[in-house]
Amino acid sequence: MSRILVAHGTRRPEGIAMIGDLTEQVSTLLNDTVQVGFVDVLGPTPTEILANAAAGGEPAIVVPAFLSRGYHVRTDLPAHVAASGHPDVTVTPALGPSPQLAMIVIDQLRESGWRPGDSIVLAAAGTSDHAARADLRSTARMLSALTGSAVDLAFAATGEPTVEQAVARARSRSTRRVAVASYLLAEGMFFERSHRAGADLVSAPLSAHPGLARLIASRFQAARTAVPA
Repeated sequence: MSRILVAHGTRRPEGIAMIGDLTEQVSTLLNDTVQVGFVDVLGPTPTEILANAAAGGEPAIVVPAFLSRGYHVRTDLPAHVAASGHPDVTVTPALGPSPQLAMIVIDQLRESGWRPGDSIVLAAAGTSDHAARADLRSTARMLSALTGSAVDLAFAATGEPTVEQAVARARSRSTRRVAVASYLLAEGMFFERSHRAGADLVSAPLSAHPGLARLIASRFQAARTAVPA
């Protein structure tokens, strides 16, 4: 059985280190090797890894390391699976939206110093994909239900409001502190933009939380159980 974690890809050293560390954590939890493929910027691609698995006669499980079901999950990844020619591939859902991921966001908020009553801005990278935006809004609603506070969705790249705009709006409505909940996997340009948005505190990226590796491992395990022997 080949286990493959698929990420976006980045040229930022911290992003490359993050996905490497995360893959190692998941491998340790599963007591088995997890390979990592990238849909952009870096290699190997999912096509290459799956083609090798097919040549070895191994079924494969693919977990997309994405926080919503955007273009890369709904279009790009299926194209890689088809191009590989592998006849037996199970692709799990994206990591979000999910209650487990929402709880990780809350844990990171608490670690940053968030207190009940603080205004919350959920800072995502951004997307023009309608399905991905719906997933992000779903995560914001989950976070609001779990914290008992209104949560404003904002974007560090594509889309409005920007994180800076959302922080300013939160300040205009209340004198309460404003917390930015990072809905990002790793530190990098988008995380830096969130830090410059003028909030009182900014939570760490999700990869800093051990629960993320457990969530990914559970996706592999659930898919493995569902695959006939």
